[in-house]
Amino acid sequence: MSINPDSVVAIAQRHKFNAAQPRGEGFVACLMLNADGLTALKDGTLDTAEPPVAMLAGQHERPAGIYVWAVYARRRLAGGVSLVFDRLSSPTYRGVDFYARAATPEGADLLTTLGFTLRNTARGDLYHFGRGPKGDPAPPYDSHKPGGTGISVAVARNLEDLSRVIALRAAVYMGEQACPYEEEFDGNDLSATHLIGYVGDEPAGCLRIRFFADFAKIERLAVRAEFRNTRMAFALVRAGIELARVKGYRRLYGHAQKRLVGFWSRFGFRVFEGAQELVFSDFDYIEMLMEAEPHPQAIGLGVDPYVIIRPEGRWHRAGALDRSRSRAVTRPSVDREVAAR
Repeated sequence: MSINPDSVVAIAQRHKFNAAQPRGEGFVACLMLNADGLTALKDGTLDTAEPPVAMLAGQHERPAGIYVWAVYARRRLAGGVSLVFDRLSSPTYRGVDFYARAATPEGADLLTTLGFTLRNTARGDLYHFGRGPKGDPAPPYDSHKPGGTGISVAVARNLEDLSRVIALRAAVYMGEQACPYEEEFDGNDLSATHLIGYVGDEPAGCLRIRFFADFAKIERLAVRAEFRNTRMAFALVRAGIELARVKGYRRLYGHAQKRLVGFWSRFGFRVFEGAQELVFSDFDYIEMLMEAEPHPQAIGLGVDPYVIIRPEGRWHRAGALDRSRSRAVTRPSVDREVAAR
């Protein structure tokens, strides 16, 4: 703390926070490493319990890497950890990669949920979250590249993608949970955004998001049985939350099976005061809500208008209409109409 006050960030649940008497319920502690410190971290020689001051970056010094030294965030507080990472987006920290080690299996689960990947380093236990300028990583909802390996997610964009979604949900909900066809395919699929999760090139799971006036509803999470020992469910939920936040939504709502409340709590969802219980398709559910911080790159009025007309979930890259502006303005249909008169 004395070297860099930004090293420790307290977190609290919004609905319990009292600004007059601020009190953290959890925290994230980091080591802001300079180039020497990052090198020592990667080769396994850095003592992260008592790091040498000479390997730490000061308050106004841009670090070479940020090592997440400790996280205390029980249950639903875990959803606030990603917000701490968003907070470290000032010019001093923007684009600096995160690193971490997992002390427990639960810690490894949390790191994977947040998008960290295990690196091949000297000790073999260092997790990495890249956000540097060396080709900024694709957002979690547009990470699939054909021919790739591992877990990835993409927005369903055509009828073939929608067929994948239908097949996945039919296998999980109709095949495993005996859900009737008319209850699973409820008439909302053509008015929603669907995410497809892949393991390699194999469709392994899906998620549906519907957008209302001031909230987005996360629903229809399905993962094929043979892929449930992966982090597919976490990747899909994380991608869905990120996509909704980029679209400007801060309130995310869902109906959680009561046996899965703990799972959804890990992302910051909570059973709110007055939440109703409901039963449909032979399962018991309860309402849950997540109140997220504004996304630093949320799309709204005033952004580049070409961003708004890009394909869903691909706002970060130029689309066909961006490219069309290189052509001269010819107004072909207008000119034909004038010539015909």
